[in-house]
Amino acid sequence: MSVYTIVERAQLVTHLKTYSLGELLDFQGISSGIENTNYFVTTTVGEYVLTLFEELKAEELPYFLTLMAFVSANGVPSAQPIRNNDGAYLTTLNGKPAALVEKLAGRDVESPSPKQCAIIGQTMANLHRTSLKLDIYRENSRGAVWRQQAAELLLPLVDNDSAELIKRELAFQASYSDLSLPKSVIHADLFRDNALFSGDQLSGIIDFYYACNDYLTYDIAVAVNDWCVTAEGTLDDKRFNAFISAYQAIRPLTEHEIVHWPIVIRAAAFRFWLSRLRDVHFPKEGEMTHLKDPNAMKRILMARINHPDNYGIV
Repeated sequence: MSVYTIVERAQLVTHLKTYSLGELLDFQGISSGIENTNYFVTTTVGEYVLTLFEELKAEELPYFLTLMAFVSANGVPSAQPIRNNDGAYLTTLNGKPAALVEKLAGRDVESPSPKQCAIIGQTMANLHRTSLKLDIYRENSRGAVWRQQAAELLLPLVDNDSAELIKRELAFQASYSDLSLPKSVIHADLFRDNALFSGDQLSGIIDFYYACNDYLTYDIAVAVNDWCVTAEGTLDDKRFNAFISAYQAIRPLTEHEIVHWPIVIRAAAFRFWLSRLRDVHFPKEGEMTHLKDPNAMKRILMARINHPDNYGIV
């Protein structure tokens, strides 16, 4: 979440007239996140998050909004999108596709406890089980093809050590697309800043705009690489085991998923290292922007490579 497109107060007042949300009281830009423009919006009826989509096209967005509405309605704690007076989730504001969702209580967790990791593992398993009922499909926009393309773009720009690491990891993950693991709709970006807690109570998961159909274990890998990681990039045993145990209590992993887990968890670390490198080398202009440190994800990738005994699943 960042601010790339400025919304003036008068524009927002006019826009809100297409909803039944009362009068505008206050709004402010959100600096965290990367891809879209986001504002907190407070009206006489409630609090919301306004998103203007900077890269996704209008025809792509029903997938995400349908998913958000469905999982919220089926017991997965998450932010419900808001329909306008015409019954549509998707609108246009300042020339960009836009949507309003409810603002959830709570805040993101800086240092997760094993209990909070277990809650996220349980919630992800419920999300995966619920998503099996959805007949929607979208390729992972940051999948194996994107990783190859991003790597080729970055190779001439990074230091020699990073370039060699990129080449080795591409070779290691050459079979990724042929693993034939269980797939369904996944969140694909469930970092700590995309879940809101009040103490140990999960208000909900947010920011579904990388959601796609991919390996269910890829979703797990993305999450544990953030929720369960130490400063050195290794996984904390208590938090990791709490996450995996809670997940498997609802959806046990198959033997095939466990066998290929090392490829998947490294692919997840590789994807986010590449995307952060790309953001550094090709920054987008905006009033409020937020970049994440590529080196933090590089440490995580190196830990997965150097300590394969650290992330085994039993």
